[in-house]
Amino acid sequence: MSRNGSSTNGFFLDSKIPEGPIESRWTRHKNNIKVVSPNNKRKYHVIVVGTGLAGGSAAASLAELGYQVTTLCIQDSPRRAHSIAAQGGINAAKNYQNDNDSVYRLFYDTVKGGDFRAREGNVYRLAELSANIIDQCVAQGVPFARDYGGLLANRSFGGVLVSRTFYARGQTGQQLLLGAYGALMRQVDKGAVTLKARREMLDLVVVDGKARGIIVRNLINGEIERYTADAVVLCTGGYGNVYYLSTNAKNSNATAAWRCYKKGALFANPCYTQIHPTCIPVSGDYQSKLTLMSESLRNDGRVWVPKEKSDKRKPADIPEDQRDYYLERRYPSFGNLVPRDVASRNAKYACDDGRGVGETGLAVYLDFEDAINRQGENVIRDKYGNLFEMYERITGENPYKTPMRIYPAVHYTMGGLWVDYNLMSNVPGLFVLGEANFSDHGANRLGASALMQGLADGYFVIPYTIGNYLGNVDLPKVEAGDDAFADSEKAIKDQVSHFLSIDGKKSVTEYHRELGLIMWDKVGMSRTEEGLQEAIQQISDLKEDFWKNVKVPGHEKNLNKNLEFAGRVADFLELGELMARDALERQESCGGHFREEYQSEEGEAVRDDDKFAHVAAWGYEGEGKTPTRHREELDFEYVKLTQRSYK
Repeated sequence: MSRNGSSTNGFFLDSKIPEGPIESRWTRHKNNIKVVSPNNKRKYHVIVVGTGLAGGSAAASLAELGYQVTTLCIQDSPRRAHSIAAQGGINAAKNYQNDNDSVYRLFYDTVKGGDFRAREGNVYRLAELSANIIDQCVAQGVPFARDYGGLLANRSFGGVLVSRTFYARGQTGQQLLLGAYGALMRQVDKGAVTLKARREMLDLVVVDGKARGIIVRNLINGEIERYTADAVVLCTGGYGNVYYLSTNAKNSNATAAWRCYKKGALFANPCYTQIHPTCIPVSGDYQSKLTLMSESLRNDGRVWVPKEKSDKRKPADIPEDQRDYYLERRYPSFGNLVPRDVASRNAKYACDDGRGVGETGLAVYLDFEDAINRQGENVIRDKYGNLFEMYERITGENPYKTPMRIYPAVHYTMGGLWVDYNLMSNVPGLFVLGEANFSDHGANRLGASALMQGLADGYFVIPYTIGNYLGNVDLPKVEAGDDAFADSEKAIKDQVSHFLSIDGKKSVTEYHRELGLIMWDKVGMSRTEEGLQEAIQQISDLKEDFWKNVKVPGHEKNLNKNLEFAGRVADFLELGELMARDALERQESCGGHFREEYQSEEGEAVRDDDKFAHVAAWGYEGEGKTPTRHREELDFEYVKLTQRSYK
């Protein structure tokens, strides 16, 4: 198998991973690719969709280089991108703790944490660039925590044995986003970036096989707008809200990526969903989202449940010898810092066994009593004070006095649009960054790696690789009035008119909630062949009913949240079906994809490397037709394929 790509039924996926030693691939690649001169950069117009860490850093970096940049966001301000919600930290191989961290160790931990389903070339580059990110953010004034000597502090996260996570209390995402926002707004002030807020991308425009623009809806007045470009950079995040209840903001959606898929971009590994183990449990049917409690809490918090199923006493009344610290018992080397997929499954096992806590029985304890007794409450407050305050405001319980109650919830999606080493999709001119692509995390993302990937893609990868594309391709001028743009706009307006004309009896939210229940029950933490087949049929039936009976009140020429959500739920219904189909085809357990038929006697995931050490990239074949599954074989030269163990 060539490192540079894989052929499936005559369809060739060229990953463009450079040859040679992995330590020098990125440097050699940069030396060999095309460079656009400063004067010529001004001739090119790039659209960046999304203003989170990936989008904000990309737009700022490209504008600083001299490109004309238009950036669009769905929020009223770039500062409200969902990256702001990240809490625990950002990884970097700085080895400040002198605990034997290195670029290779970060690379190895990431490949192993992803259960050997990620590209080695992309992951090594990410680890290599990680140190640059910290320097960049410190220069921007990001207030990382510091130790007593003034050096940047680190803490541990799941799936590793070193401390490499830089953090700003429990608001790291917010502080990093403010750094990227400052860089972006500097370019806006200079006139190098045109910022369009409250716009939702509804289609990709492809001309002569290349991405040449987008169609968006102005969410305030309902107008459909056309934007032309020489390249499109998609930074719109993941698709976790297909489950209805997730830790994502309500506006987070998959529409931009899904519309690109329907214009020819391959969707890779859609079944890889991360269920975060440390979330506030569901408390009622009225909820529209769930709240994340940072993985960093597992540094000092101990996870446990009562040993006896019938034990409903208050946690303080349960003696130490009657508590099951199940992660410490099953995984003595990593303890409470096992990767997220392992911690989530074990919480589910404990609750399925009848030992869950709280009124619903769908929770486990995260207990800080030992840490407070050992370090003092003031130390714990300095580390996690804002997280503890948030938990108390939501639950009414003081975590300094009683253990937190936590349970797994949908958090991050490792799947996304397929991209090559240059972060370009199979549609020339369409680049995909951050969580919107599939490239770096395999079947499970290690904690604190999302922020790392988003900023690496935006600050240190796309500024190089987009020039290689623009400098090597002939791009005739396109106009917003061209047929491709007119046809795309007409299709969008037809869909909007259809939504408003159905006049059914069920709200968009009802359909979204029903889809979420199917996805959580059958395409969630644990999957079976029978359940996945049922899910595909149930989602298909739900989709058919949606287009007959959905009720979308209001008008198209003004702010209309129901209309916004209708388009997103229509896409979620199609995406959910593809996720179930992808999970059904992948007859193994790996990372966040756990098939009950493929597990060890101890309940651990069992991979099938002979048959499934590949990326599954799905191609759209048209309405009502089964999509085509393409393969990109994964080549492991530097990490030995072994059964993942954290014991």
